[in-house]
Amino acid sequence: MRFGATIATVTTTLDCPVPKPAPTATPSRPCPPGAAKPAAPAKARATIADVALAAQVSKATVSRYLNGRTDILTPDMAKRVQEAIARLQYRPSPMAQALKHGRTRLIGLAVADVTNPFSVAVLQGAEKACQAAGYLLVLFNLGNEAGRERDAMHALSAYQLDGMILNRVDTSAQLWQDAQLHGKPIVLVDRFQEGMDADFVTVDNPGVVQIAMDHLQQQGFDEVLLVTEPIADVSSRTARQQAFARYIQSQAPTMQGSVWESTADGASALQQHLQHWQQQAQQAGRRPAVLAGNAVASLRVATAVHALGWVPGRELGIIGVDETDWAALVGPGLSTVAQPTDALGQAAATCLIERIQGLQSPARTVELPGTIIVRGSTKSPSN
Repeated sequence: MRFGATIATVTTTLDCPVPKPAPTATPSRPCPPGAAKPAAPAKARATIADVALAAQVSKATVSRYLNGRTDILTPDMAKRVQEAIARLQYRPSPMAQALKHGRTRLIGLAVADVTNPFSVAVLQGAEKACQAAGYLLVLFNLGNEAGRERDAMHALSAYQLDGMILNRVDTSAQLWQDAQLHGKPIVLVDRFQEGMDADFVTVDNPGVVQIAMDHLQQQGFDEVLLVTEPIADVSSRTARQQAFARYIQSQAPTMQGSVWESTADGASALQQHLQHWQQQAQQAGRRPAVLAGNAVASLRVATAVHALGWVPGRELGIIGVDETDWAALVGPGLSTVAQPTDALGQAAATCLIERIQGLQSPARTVELPGTIIVRGSTKSPSN
């Protein structure tokens, strides 16, 4: 299995004697002056058995002391155990303690595509909430492959994760049911799963489209092309496409719109379509603009516009959903509607930790608003 985080392999050795070859006599040679002496062998880590032996008590007594049950120990016993722990520098294994109490304090985050800036930003937000609550985050990059999602679900039990934040790839397969049957909570982020009893954290997708379209209309654009990754059964893309269609319908015939689904290997097709669509709009006396459905679509549009020798805001307007580090560097800068990705990640992690800690309530939906960032790619002719 391929995961986005490395999990250390733990090996154990059996406590059985191994025959050693008879030593051979070798002449003793003094170390030359100034030469370093051989390093002493590393001291073995103290065990609970070592503490019990040093304190002259049973391992059960040491265990009771470590678990805070000093009320059932005599003061003399507790003191001897405390002194032995300090003398031997004994430290309990965090993993062993976690497994004993049924919790590892490990949370999984499975993202559909780690190359998408949205995924990285959500990861950073989730990590903040996990660190604040004393949990570690394990990343699984699904690479937009359904098979990897199955591996991530298997890891919930195989690696004793306490729960999973899931950005789904394959919404047709019900891979999550086994995890929920075993009491492993799951929180969905960005992509909804019909029929799944789980908290769902998302941006207000209709609101994001409304913000972008209102801005384009105010800037004088009246022919809009929605460029999106393949919609398929991805709930966030579906919600944005439906909101776009409703907006165009409400503004017809003043504003017109169409949709283009862009694929990873369709750069040439997108470039040709943009050129043809832009020419038709200009011939009809209309002002064209592209609404890119996410950061991936924005990058593809910007690449095509550059290949055509165009400048955003001159031959056509561009506004994208998702703010990125490079948006301000493209031409006069790309206008965006920023998703609150950090807050989305934190909200998803907080919801999951609440479930892990025993919260029992109906599934919750958390919707957060987007924020527009205006740059030169959507300037009006008068500016």
